[in-house]
Formats: sequence, structure tokens, C-alpha cells
Amino acid sequence: MSGSYLKAEHLIFREALRKFLAVEAVPHYDQWERERIIPREFWLKLGEQGFLCPWLDEAYGGLNADFAYSVVLNEELERVGTSLVGVGLHNDIVVPYLDAYGTEEQKQRWLPRCITGETITAIAMTEPGTGSDLAAIKTTAVRDGDSYILNGEKTFITNGIHADLIVVACKTDTAVKPSYKGVSLLVVERGTPGFSRGKKLDKVGLHAQDTAELIFQDARVPAANLLGEEGKGFYYLMDKLQQERLIVGISAQVAAEEMLRMTIDYVKNRKAFGQAISQFQNTQFTIAELATEVEIGRTFLDDLIDKHMAGQNVVTQVSMAKMWLTEMAKRVAGSCMQLHGGYGYMEEYPIARRYRDVPVAAIYAGTNQIMKTIIAKNLGL
Repeated sequence: MSGSYLKAEHLIFREALRKFLAVEAVPHYDQWERERIIPREFWLKLGEQGFLCPWLDEAYGGLNADFAYSVVLNEELERVGTSLVGVGLHNDIVVPYLDAYGTEEQKQRWLPRCITGETITAIAMTEPGTGSDLAAIKTTAVRDGDSYILNGEKTFITNGIHADLIVVACKTDTAVKPSYKGVSLLVVERGTPGFSRGKKLDKVGLHAQDTAELIFQDARVPAANLLGEEGKGFYYLMDKLQQERLIVGISAQVAAEEMLRMTIDYVKNRKAFGQAISQFQNTQFTIAELATEVEIGRTFLDDLIDKHMAGQNVVTQVSMAKMWLTEMAKRVAGSCMQLHGGYGYMEEYPIARRYRDVPVAAIYAGTNQIMKTIIAKNLGL
């Protein structure tokens, strides 16, 4: 939270956002988790306050804000709870595709409602049989006059139930070699004939986050909804993954900071054998180690945010951060739950939810094994 990228205006923005979330999110979060969904009204309230896509150009209703505002947003949403990741996905992962590769007509049509919260977005890459292997996707889009006929299934789609606009990775050319050259991006709108949602997926954690299956059966998508050029989809996806993985790293870091904070507070107040648990050397050593890792993570992350904002290519370092920070957050979760003792396993203690919510960060946005592959390749191995 102390990066050089944060200026006075970002701190004012953070304070306003915290006050908003303290009223509109914190008191309702447990209910959202029980109901397994965040209501659309919350998105509209975010939009009203300027908390959706503030980086977009004023021409579309944005504030021309820099990436540091996105950092603040993702940090404060994570502090409330990881189930709010769908907001960061909309703000800093999906809408950037529309802004970067959309035509002026597409941007005028879609972006203003993304800012108000009337339109919620998702990106559909993963399929039941592909996982991290994007080039192997089976979803196809065949040109038919002024439309594409889209067929296939997607799974694990964040915002899948609420999404009004979905950027779908599909094959517009199944014959070209290498196969990734046949990937294109089509924007599918709510209500498209032939498009349906499967079940809302029941996850170990992130209970309030609506993750779903999407099904396309001869879905007729206007050719005007092609994003960018045919066959360039894979390159577009690769281009945007640096920021996506940085967002995941930010969430993991904040989750670790929150777990450490709540655990320090807990061990100071919990008594055993006539003294506070914090007085035992084992507790002190464990927390000292965790605090050191969390501090290292923050330093590395802040440096990367600075470089990303300066427009530097830090794909290798971001892959390192995504891998290391998410693994570190998992270690912190395990140790902090242990220090809570039996209470750590009770749902009424927030460490239990954090313990369930953290592991998936090592899987989405490219598994940590994929991160290692990228790092190794970029090291010339």
C-alpha cells in the first residue's frame, strides 16, 4: 500500500471507496456468500460512485484515471472478501479488451454501460477439456452472411450468471497451422439466440462469486461483434495477460496481509496455559516468518506496478509474482489457520473463509505450473 505510484488523489479515492464499501458491501457480504451471488444493485451502486472502469476515456463516461486507481480498487475489494474478484475482472481484465481492440462504433455501443454497471462483462476462454491450453479450444465460429454461427461450451466463467457481454475465444479457422492462428474473439450479448447458461458452479470458496458454464448451440452472433481481426485472438489474449496476472497478484498479496493482520490480533487476545498465545516462541517465530514473506511480496509487487504503469514489458516478472504471491498466500492461510486453533476451522472466523478462497488464485489466469513454463522459456531454457 506504500508504492511510489500512490499520490494524494489516490489516497483520497481509497478513503472514499473504503467508506462506500463499509456501508454497501461489508454488512451484506455474509448474506451474499450464503445466497451464492452478489446482487446487480451493488454493481449499479459501484457505477454511480465512479468505481467501475475509472481508467476509461471521458468520451465514454470514464475518468481517464491511471492504473493506480485500479490498484486501489482491487486492494479494497479484496480486503472485504475475495468473492468480489468479478468486479476487478470486469474493470481491469475484460473491458480493456473492448477498449483496446474494439472499433469506435463498438466502444460507443458498449463502454458507457460498462461504466454505469448496467452491463457486466465476462471473458470465456476455458473449456471443459482444455484448461490452460488455449490453442486447443474446440469452440468454433463459422461465418454465415453477416453473422457467425457459434458452437461450443465454456466453463469456470467468472461473472458467468450476471454477464451481459462475454468476450468468447473461438476458432474461426480450424485448418490453419499452428492452431493458435485460428483463434478469434467474438463478443456475445445477453439474449443472443442459441446462447444459454449452464449451472452456477458450486465452488470450494468464492461462494458469492457467480461462476458458470456457458453453452453455445448454433448461436447467431453479428459479424459486427468480432473484436479486432479474425485470427488475431490469441495475440490479443497474450498481450493482456500481463495485467490480468498482476491483478491476481495484487489480490493474493492483500489476502495475505489481511490474514496476517487478523491472526496477530487473534493471538494477542487468545489465552492458553496462562498467557496470550502471542507470548509463545513458536507463535512469534511463525508470525515473524510470515510477516517477512508478506513484506517481500509487497516490495516486489509495488515495483512491478510501477514498471507496468511505465509501460514496461515485465511479463517474466509478473509471471514470477503471480506464482510466488499466490503460493505465499496459501502458506500464510495454512499457518494462520493453525494459529487460530480449532476456532480457525469455524465459519464465524474470517480466517476459515480466507483459507477456502485463497487456493484458486494459484489456478486461474494460468496455473502456477504455466507460470513456471513461461519463466523458464523467457530465461532461455
